[in-house]
Amino acid sequence: MSEQGYDLIVIGAGPGGYVAAIRAAQLGFKVAVVEKRTTLGGVCLNEGCIPSKALLESSEQFAKVNHELAEHGIEIAGVKLNLAQMMARKEGIINKLTGGISGLFKKNGITAIAGTASLKGPINGFQSVEVLNSENRQSLSAKNILLATGSEATELPHLPFNGTTVINARDALSLNEIPKRLLVVGGGAIGLEMGSIWSRLGSQVTVVEMLPQLLPQTDPQLAQMLQRSLKKQGLEIHLQTKLERLETTDDGVQVTLTTAKGEQQISCDKVLVATGRRAQTAGLGLEVVGLQPNRQGQLEVDENYQTAVAGIYAIGDLIPGPMLAHKASEEGVVFAERLAGQKSSVNYQVIPAVTYTWPEVATVGRSENGLKRDEIPYRAGKFFFAASGRALCSGRSEGFVKVLANPENGRILGVHIVGPHASELIAEATIVLSFGGSVHDLAVTCHAHPTLAEALKEAALAVNKEAIHA
Repeated sequence: MSEQGYDLIVIGAGPGGYVAAIRAAQLGFKVAVVEKRTTLGGVCLNEGCIPSKALLESSEQFAKVNHELAEHGIEIAGVKLNLAQMMARKEGIINKLTGGISGLFKKNGITAIAGTASLKGPINGFQSVEVLNSENRQSLSAKNILLATGSEATELPHLPFNGTTVINARDALSLNEIPKRLLVVGGGAIGLEMGSIWSRLGSQVTVVEMLPQLLPQTDPQLAQMLQRSLKKQGLEIHLQTKLERLETTDDGVQVTLTTAKGEQQISCDKVLVATGRRAQTAGLGLEVVGLQPNRQGQLEVDENYQTAVAGIYAIGDLIPGPMLAHKASEEGVVFAERLAGQKSSVNYQVIPAVTYTWPEVATVGRSENGLKRDEIPYRAGKFFFAASGRALCSGRSEGFVKVLANPENGRILGVHIVGPHASELIAEATIVLSFGGSVHDLAVTCHAHPTLAEALKEAALAVNKEAIHA
């Protein structure tokens, strides 16, 4: 017999799980959350989104002092880097945010249980879960169970993580010294963000990507501009290149890279493998309840996020779709509301994606390549930040905004930004797409001057060759 019964047990306290728990509690459900970490927030708050953005911000400030302030007439001598303090600041931010979630759980009457959870199947008509921690083993039961365990870094067979010479992103966020030579395997968002951090702090960074462009799922024009900028910042980039083998030497690590032209040897101190992530399902007991992941290692769900087993649900990185924290959070809210009988839904066509390099890259909606592939007619409007007064005043005018729209009715199909504060600018574009807005809607909206957001208005005008400042 289970010790306690709940309306909902959430396994995993990341941005999908904790948000689902809070929304469910607001709707009147009795909720418990099981989390294997000692802190709440999952990968995002503890070893992903938040710590990486903290270090990106700190490293960008360091780079500004060293390379950009002189242009503003500000001369600083004797700049020193205190890496320990930088890491302490990052940890302080993590602690504040994870502690904030604990406070929200208490406010909403949610029971937080530390331990590793595994499914045990139905008992007396309820789904059961066993929770194991260092102190005890306990059984819980609930009418509904939500799986929200997130994802983990993909380990390559010939490059197993060892935490010293071959590391993952989590390791890269906690280094106690700056590696002289860092090789990044993978030119996606994680690899480029980690590479940017350590390059700004003094590492010689080399990025290796198997495909023909960085950020493979991104508009090629954005990726090309980002690549040019990263090269100017000192990163060495090898496309259509594979890391074939690795050897430990007295000088660190020697890797062999292969391309269509042959082999090349590179020496480095650390190899950061950032080739993607996979759903974290090991130890969940899926086989006990008869759940089988698909070929991508994820679980198929219906419109209510219910799996093939009644009463067991899944969201976030465990199900198909982009592995993004905000996607998981949206699903968490909709899951809880549908559990309560509401008809909420996630608009998967307008989920923005951001890469927090310099310049930032942000996209939402359809891509130009996708429209061409599907033979959907469109027009493109583009506006460069080099013509933006605010961008020039800030000294950060690289990049552009591209708006894709239906040529018949002007309805916006996609927006792609590479440039300053793209992560913030994409929100306006996302709202317009969410409401089925057109280039006219965006163009006639008065934007404050001078602002970076004016670039969106100008790009919308450019779709019909009406841009004022282009």
